[in-house]
Amino acid sequence: KYQRRFPGFDEKIVSMYARGMSVREIQGHLRELYGIEVSPDLVSAVTDAVLEEISEWQNRPLEALYPLVFFDAIRVKVRDEGTVRNKAVYLALGVRPDGAKEILGLWVEQSEGAQFWLRVMNELKTRGVEDVLIAVVDGLKGFPEAITAVFPETQVQTCIVHLIRSSLAFVSYKDRRAVAGALKEIYRAKDAEAGQAALEEFAQSAWGRKYEAIAASWRRHWTAVIPLFAFPDEVRRIIYTTNAIEALNAKLRRAVRARGHFPTDESAIKLLFLVLRQPQKEWKMPPREWSMAKAQFAILFDGRFRPV
Repeated sequence: KYQRRFPGFDEKIVSMYARGMSVREIQGHLRELYGIEVSPDLVSAVTDAVLEEISEWQNRPLEALYPLVFFDAIRVKVRDEGTVRNKAVYLALGVRPDGAKEILGLWVEQSEGAQFWLRVMNELKTRGVEDVLIAVVDGLKGFPEAITAVFPETQVQTCIVHLIRSSLAFVSYKDRRAVAGALKEIYRAKDAEAGQAALEEFAQSAWGRKYEAIAASWRRHWTAVIPLFAFPDEVRRIIYTTNAIEALNAKLRRAVRARGHFPTDESAIKLLFLVLRQPQKEWKMPPREWSMAKAQFAILFDGRFRPV
């Protein structure tokens, strides 16, 4: 009765763990379903078996070129020397030249700003990345300096979706749709000059005056928004339609919320990796959208991008 293993037993434990269930919940579940008592040590041993797999995955060779890489952060609570600290786990979602997406890696924030990002960029280079055309980030401290030190030709682009999301955080729920509609005029403008004019127009409008912090936030980030206007619509759409990373983020946040806090950095990475390992259905760019975008990439980044 005690510690009995049956075919598929380990996979069941890993699957429950990946859904954010705690060791105690997994124990209760196995007791109810199979009448089996398992120790916390056994659950840990089964889930720890993936640590080797994580190490291989985090060090695997990567593509030489990624037209787009989205960098995003998940906040986790980790117990550190007796106190629970908020830490960021960063993930990089790369789009390959054929439009397929892949997670390049997971990194727990160990130091502030440029130093941390320089380590991440050097790791990507060591794993075979030679060029990134566009890096889409959410105003990460020290990031632009670090990426241009390692990949000098990369264009850094502020994630418009994050900018919109942080703008709407100032807005009461009933006004959100109208304000989001008004903001479209800014990032869908035909060029940077028209975008700047649309931003000033928004600032003077009823919404802009009601929520002054929005225009202030866009002005603060404006130099990082400008590169967007150099791209044709097909490329812009792919940059600001980050459904894949949003869907992924929602899955990771759900698992992290269910877990509460983690005893170590390693246990946080273990859970996030197991969530990411679940098969992803939406991991290919829609063929029509990508074929239009890659034709533009070939023109914009002549000599650096070869369509697949």
